[in-house]
Amino acid sequence: MNPIPYPSLRQKLKAGRNVYGTCITSTGPMWPDALKQVGLDFVFLDTEHIPLGRPELARLCQIFKALGVTPIVRIPKPDPFLACVAIDGGAVGVVAPYLESVDQVLDLVGATKYRPLKGERLAACLKGGEILSEELRRYIDRYNADHLCIANIESRPALERLDDLLAVDGLDAVFIGPHDLSVSLGLPEQYDHPEFEAAVRTIIRKCRERNRAVGIHFSLEPERQVRWMAEGANIVVHSFDVALFSQRLRHDIGLIKRAAGEVPAVDNGALPVV
Repeated sequence: MNPIPYPSLRQKLKAGRNVYGTCITSTGPMWPDALKQVGLDFVFLDTEHIPLGRPELARLCQIFKALGVTPIVRIPKPDPFLACVAIDGGAVGVVAPYLESVDQVLDLVGATKYRPLKGERLAACLKGGEILSEELRRYIDRYNADHLCIANIESRPALERLDDLLAVDGLDAVFIGPHDLSVSLGLPEQYDHPEFEAAVRTIIRKCRERNRAVGIHFSLEPERQVRWMAEGANIVVHSFDVALFSQRLRHDIGLIKRAAGEVPAVDNGALPVV
């Protein structure tokens, strides 16, 4: 396993520090160094909504790790074997989408914190039916020392069961999925609705009470990130490459066209959801 530059992302979070990252959907070779120059702590690589193959994902993870930017990978569905695939490719953190049950969280913990143990013995350990020997416990702790286990909380059922989900030992952090959460609440994309804001506030508060790190992924204005940090969020997952590029280009082209006496075109096209 390749060493992670000290301190690791997990160590930063355990120390209560804020960490900063963005989502990258492009496999272009210039992006990793660009992110390093910005000074980001991590990169969010999404294989749920973005068509990234296993070889592409592994290459990106290894490049980002070599540059000291921690790769966090969201797998397509809650599946411990997909989590292992991501880690084998170089992921340090794994996010499973739409977690709604304790068993789903336990599966993710097993894949990220108990590797390479699998099968019936792993299931017994996760359920408390077997205590590992000191030697095996030390080995597994060393093997998985910097791995991050992250749950996507993005539905009403997850919100209702949040206390139980957060009680699972080994869960490090929560990513709030605002788009899916708003839809599950019956408030699609109404990010300023009082009920949506109350849900986000509840998730952040309960995570911090349980000493779990928490962040929310927004591709909108950065002021939203600042606001939720004031509420206690300490993981900033800000925007993604396509959104940042299109937003900045729209702004710049608008300035140029207005200077030339032209009226900028109105673009009502929606950005892809990640």
